[in-house]
Amino acid sequence: MVELKTDTSIDAMHEAGQVVARALTAARQAADVGVSLLELDEVAHDVLREAGATSPFLGYRPSFAPTPFPAVLCVSVNDAIVHGVPDRYRLRDGDLVSIDFGAELGGWVGDSALSFVVGTPRAADLRLIETAERALAAGIEAAVVGNRIGDIAHAIGTICRGAGYGIPDGFGGHGIGRRMHEDPGVPNEGRPGRGMRLRHGMVLAIEPMVVAGGGDDFHAAPDGWTLKTNDGSRAAHAEHTVAITDSGPRILTAR
Repeated sequence: MVELKTDTSIDAMHEAGQVVARALTAARQAADVGVSLLELDEVAHDVLREAGATSPFLGYRPSFAPTPFPAVLCVSVNDAIVHGVPDRYRLRDGDLVSIDFGAELGGWVGDSALSFVVGTPRAADLRLIETAERALAAGIEAAVVGNRIGDIAHAIGTICRGAGYGIPDGFGGHGIGRRMHEDPGVPNEGRPGRGMRLRHGMVLAIEPMVVAGGGDDFHAAPDGWTLKTNDGSRAAHAEHTVAITDSGPRILTAR
C-alpha cells in the first residue's frame, strides 16, 4: 500500500533529508588515503547525534540478512556495489567509494547515496560515477505527476545501458516515509508507460547502481551484507529521496 504524504509531512521529510545530506557531505570530506571505513561511520554517527536523529540502518535486518546491520553508514569500495559493512580497511589511493546513509527524524526517514574516488582517480571510474549521477538525474526528471514508475525505470536504464554498464539484477529504489522501505518498488530498468501512476504526495528513493564490466550478476561477501560484482569490476551508486509534487520533483536530500 502506498501512503501519500501531505505537504506538511514532505516538509518534515525534508528535515530528515537534510540530516542525511550533512552526514554524506561530512563523510565525503573525511574520506582520504589512510582513513578507515569505521572512522567514516563514526563521522556520520556524529552528525546523527548532533541532529537528535536516529539511524534506520543500524540494527536493520531484512529477510536476506544473516545478522542485523552493525553500522549507520554503508561503505562499498571498488567491486562492492551496495550494503558495504564498515570495517578496519583503510582507504587507498584510487579507491572508488560509494556511501549510503539514512536518518530518521521526527518519525520520518531520508535516504541518499553518492560515489567518489579517493586520491588520484582513474578516468574509467569518473565515467562510471558520472553515469550513475546522470541516470539519477534522468530518473528524477521522469518523477512527475501523471507519469508511471516504468517511466522512471526506463529513464535510468536507458542511461546505464547506453553507457555499456551492468545493472544489478533485482535491486533498485523504493518508496520511503515512516519506514525506510515502503511501496512501491522503483526498478532501475523497465518499460515506459507501465506500472503505478505517480501522484502528488508520493515519496521515492531513486537509486541507480551501475557495474563497469557490463554484467548484472553479483554475490554476497562472507559478511552476508556486502554485494560484490561477479566479474570483479567496479561499481557506483547514486541516490536521492524525491517527493512527487504538482510543482515537479522535490529532492529532499539535496546536498
